[in-house]
Amino acid sequence: MNASAAEPLAGLRVLDFGHTVMGPSCGLILGDLGADVLRIEPAPNGDPTRRLKGFGTGYFGFYNRNKRSFAVDLKTPEGLEITKRLLADSDVLIENFGPGTMERLGLGYPVVAELNPRLIYASLKGFLTGPYEERLALDEVVQMMSGLAYMTGPSGRPLRAGTSIIDITGGMFAVIAILAALRIRDATGKGQLVESALFETAAFLMGQHLCYSAQNSEPIPPMPERVSAWAIYETFPVNDGRQIFVGITTDSHWQRFCAVTGRDDLARDTGLAANNDRIAARPRLVPIIRDYFASLSMDQAVEICSKARIPFAPIAHPEDLFDDPHLRDTEFLLPTRLPGNIATRLPRLPVSLAHSKPGLRRNPPNMGSDTREVLRDLGFKEAEVTDLLARGVVAVDPTETEKNQREKMS
Repeated sequence: MNASAAEPLAGLRVLDFGHTVMGPSCGLILGDLGADVLRIEPAPNGDPTRRLKGFGTGYFGFYNRNKRSFAVDLKTPEGLEITKRLLADSDVLIENFGPGTMERLGLGYPVVAELNPRLIYASLKGFLTGPYEERLALDEVVQMMSGLAYMTGPSGRPLRAGTSIIDITGGMFAVIAILAALRIRDATGKGQLVESALFETAAFLMGQHLCYSAQNSEPIPPMPERVSAWAIYETFPVNDGRQIFVGITTDSHWQRFCAVTGRDDLARDTGLAANNDRIAARPRLVPIIRDYFASLSMDQAVEICSKARIPFAPIAHPEDLFDDPHLRDTEFLLPTRLPGNIATRLPRLPVSLAHSKPGLRRNPPNMGSDTREVLRDLGFKEAEVTDLLARGVVAVDPTETEKNQREKMS
């Protein structure tokens, strides 16, 4: 590795066999931090998530920036041999196939570790080793299994979270394991198998609720029906029907809110002086606050909450983030060109290092956009590359083929 302040993982070579969200999110983070991530896509058609509809439309474009693309048919002897040559000189492998898939392809950990004992082999699964390990899992499945869906919706209506939260968090935990394994390799010279899993990730996120259960005799209520620790901690409609979330969580918040709104009567009310008093008084207090916000426009409500310096948030839709002034001014959304020549702006990695801000080095690649370059780097002659393409051992996007032909003619 040849890390720098701007790209702390520069020099790290990663083969990303991931698909859908969990594996690619792991590769995304490593790529954003400067690693050379080579996305291994199945020839001839590439990653199926490129063609998903519905909510899957956003998968490939978001989780595959800062990666190169190599399309290869791993079921051919030559494709497998080429991939093994790549693995022999790589630092990290990422995969999140179903149980046994990598073994069937001839790329299980024992085989790969013999090829490259220094390799960190990151296997991202539905379940860690145990009774469930052969079961297939999805983000939504483990949200249901772990109690997360129960906690999110009201009683009798389990509800998954509004993004692929377990896939993404599982990918993040895989990154943590990879970095720990690299640190061990620095000391020992040896790679290792590291794993993360959807179900265990979801169970970890439920830890605070398990701790709550250990200290209470009553069943855990879902979040919409919880007894809040604060008297004012909910959404209120404003005069155009939109909603704003308001949290008054300290006595100082309460005093400032009363002062800014001119409600000296509430500030002087001894039955509302402390947070626990206000919780007991919720039946009479909440309607007062609701009526107050219902008389305001959203701009007025935001101004009041800002002046009072209390937590608040207008209820937003995802697409509102494109115009969020904070994200705009901090350049948090990276100008990105998606396959198909679609221009947009997408969130950068939500971390800041003292001397760098991880950003965009490569747009999400077209399928096989780097296939020729990878083969040349491995020592293949141009005629050999052409032959491998013709026989479908490797592949490139048709637009890449047309571009290559134009370059030869010019």
